[in-house]
Amino acid sequence: MITFLKRLRLRAIWSWAGVVLAWKEEHSFRSWVWANLVSGGLAFWLPLETAERALILALGVLVLAAELFNTAIERAVDYISEEPHPLAGQAKDAGSAAVAVTAVAAGVAWVVVLLGLF
Repeated sequence: MITFLKRLRLRAIWSWAGVVLAWKEEHSFRSWVWANLVSGGLAFWLPLETAERALILALGVLVLAAELFNTAIERAVDYISEEPHPLAGQAKDAGSAAVAVTAVAAGVAWVVVLLGLF
């Protein structure tokens, strides 16, 4: 049990370090955090059903997760080489596309939820 708790603690520390690094060094991550704060605030302010709120909040968190994956891809590619290479560009573009697709999903959810209010 001690080993499990020690590993859990270390995983939490390393995960938080990744979030802090992304906050400090990635403008896109900070932008999505602020967008999520606004989105979450609206989700609680508007008269939404619990499931609608949960969907909005969960998709916002998934956008942040996608941005963290994108950051990881960019860092790994840059570590290997900062020389331009078509495959490196494709990897970075795919990571960016993942963020965009996730953000579109969150936007679609907002549109559907808002249409349901009217």
